[in-house]
Amino acid sequence: MLQALKAVLRLLAAAFFVGAGINHFHNPKFYRSIVPPGFPNPELLVVVSGICEIAGGVGLLIPQLRRAAGWGLIALLIAVFPANVFMTIAPERIPDLHISQWLLWVRLPLQGILAAWVWFVALRMPTQKTNAVQL
Repeated sequence: MLQALKAVLRLLAAAFFVGAGINHFHNPKFYRSIVPPGFPNPELLVVVSGICEIAGGVGLLIPQLRRAAGWGLIALLIAVFPANVFMTIAPERIPDLHISQWLLWVRLPLQGILAAWVWFVALRMPTQKTNAVQL
């Protein structure tokens, strides 16, 4: 039962990350606008993060690449966190941002939830059931 749930959640995670990565190329202006000031070459950062999201999402579906994809996606979620913070604390600097301030704050812990989701579907090792007494 747990394996079936994990497989479904893995498919959903893969679709989420591939879709998010594709959106970097569909709407690059928005993603460039959330790169915090001082970060070099926002255009390149948007392209690289989009490619990484797509590759990570696809990698979740390939057993031989799953663990590497999981670690890569978790690293990516950490790497893009400053953009989420910037969007939250300076929404007036993001053109055409029509998201309530409270939703921007709620979105911050979502990164941790996404990382936990990736860990569960890509990195969590199945537990071994034994009849031995554990001390």
